[in-house]
Amino acid sequence: MNDACIINGRIIDPANNIDGVGNLSITDGKITNISKEVTSHRRGEVSSSARVGKTISSGNFFYDATGQIVAPGLIDMHVHLREPGFEHKETIATGTAAAAAGGFTTVACMANTSPVIDTPEKIEQIYDIADKTAKTNVFPFGSITKGLAGEELTDMREMRSAGAVGFSDDGVTVMNAALMRDALALSAELGFPVMVHCEEHNLNAGAVMNLGETSRKLGFIGSPNAAEDIIVARDIMLAEMTGGHLHVLHVSTAGAVELIRQGKKRGVHVTAEACPHHWILTDTEVEKQGTNAKMHPPLRTQTDIDAVLEGLCDGTIDAIATDHAPHALSEKAQGMVDAPNGIIGLETCLPLVLTYLVQPGHLTLAEVIKKMTVIPANILGIDRGTLSVGAVGDVTVIDIDLVHRVDVTKSRSKSRNTPFIGWELKGWQTITLRKGVTSYQLPVTS
Repeated sequence: MNDACIINGRIIDPANNIDGVGNLSITDGKITNISKEVTSHRRGEVSSSARVGKTISSGNFFYDATGQIVAPGLIDMHVHLREPGFEHKETIATGTAAAAAGGFTTVACMANTSPVIDTPEKIEQIYDIADKTAKTNVFPFGSITKGLAGEELTDMREMRSAGAVGFSDDGVTVMNAALMRDALALSAELGFPVMVHCEEHNLNAGAVMNLGETSRKLGFIGSPNAAEDIIVARDIMLAEMTGGHLHVLHVSTAGAVELIRQGKKRGVHVTAEACPHHWILTDTEVEKQGTNAKMHPPLRTQTDIDAVLEGLCDGTIDAIATDHAPHALSEKAQGMVDAPNGIIGLETCLPLVLTYLVQPGHLTLAEVIKKMTVIPANILGIDRGTLSVGAVGDVTVIDIDLVHRVDVTKSRSKSRNTPFIGWELKGWQTITLRKGVTSYQLPVTS
C-alpha cells in the first residue's frame, strides 16, 4: 500500500467549492480524506519514518505544505508532444517531464505528428508510449481530417472508441465548411469537443506575424485579425446549426472574444481557451525577440490583450492552456520567414498565470485553478480536476510567494524556444503528485 499525506496547506478545489487550510491523504493512488484541521508542528519536526518532502522506504510520501496552495493536478488541454515523427523536437517522455515540472498531471496532445494521429491504431499507439514513458496522464486528440489535408473526415467514431478525447487539425484550419459541419454533427451525436484552429488561410498566406504597425516597420507579411474572426464566426454558426461542441483554441483577437461571448449568449455549445503569451505579449515583441515571438495565431496588440483578459475574467474564455510547441534550436534559427511557429510553455504557464493574472487582481486563485483543472476536465470529459474523496490522487502544490527567474537551460523539454527567458516570476509549483506518486519536486537550493 502506497500512501501520501500533505498537511497544513491551503486546499483549493473549485470543483467542490473548497478553500481552506487542511490535510489531504492519498492511498493507492486515490484521495481518501480531506480534513479541515491543522497538524501542530513546525516544518521539519516530523517523525523519522516520514521526512518532509521525502518518499520513505515503504513508498509513503509526506509533505508539510504550510503557507502553500494544494490544488487538483493541473490539466493542459493543448500541447504538442511531437512523438511520433518529430522526436528531435520533443518526445512524450520529455514533454511530460516538462509538464510535471510545470505542475501539470494531465496533458492532451495534438494530432499533428508524423504520421498524423488519424486512425484508431495511432490513438492506441499514443496510449501505449505514454504508459511506458510519460510522467503525466496523456490523452490524445485525433485529427478531424485524414492527414490534416482538409479533404476527408477521419473515422471519428472508431477513434473515439479507441480513446480520443476530441478531434483537432490544430496547426491548420479545416477550410471546407461542409466537412466542419459534419464533424460538429458527429460531435453532437457522440459527445466530444471539436477543437478548432481559426485562421483563414487565404488571408494569412505568407504571414509571419500580426498585421499592423510593427509588421509594416519590419517589412514582414502580417496576418489580420479578420483571418481569425472569420473562421470563429463560421464555426460558431456551424455549431449552432448542428448542436455540436465547438472549442476555440488559442484565442488571440478582440473580435474572436466578442463572437464567442455572443455565441454563448445565444446558447451555442462553444468553449474557448487562451494562452499566457496572448494576454501578456504584444506584436512589438517580434522586433525584440525574433523567432521566439513567432507563432500562429500571432501576438496581437494591446487592444487584443485587453479583450482576452476581459474574456478570461467574465467567463467568455473558459480555460487556460499553453499550446506547448517545441522546436529545435536550428529550426528557430532560420529567421522569421522560414522558422516554424510556436513556443514552449509547460514549465512557465503557472508562474505566468500567478504573476500576470492573480497578482494584478484580474482573477482570484480559485478562478485560475478552476480554469486549469475542473473546466478543462469537463470539456475533455475526463475524470480529473478534482480533490473529491475517491478521485484519482493527482495533486499540485504551489508556493505563491516563491520568486524565480526563467532559466531555460534547466528545462525538461528538449526545446528552448520561449520569449520568457530571464523573466522574474512570482509563484511556482513545488510538488506534483500523479496518482499519489511524486512526478516532480522543486529542487531545494541552499
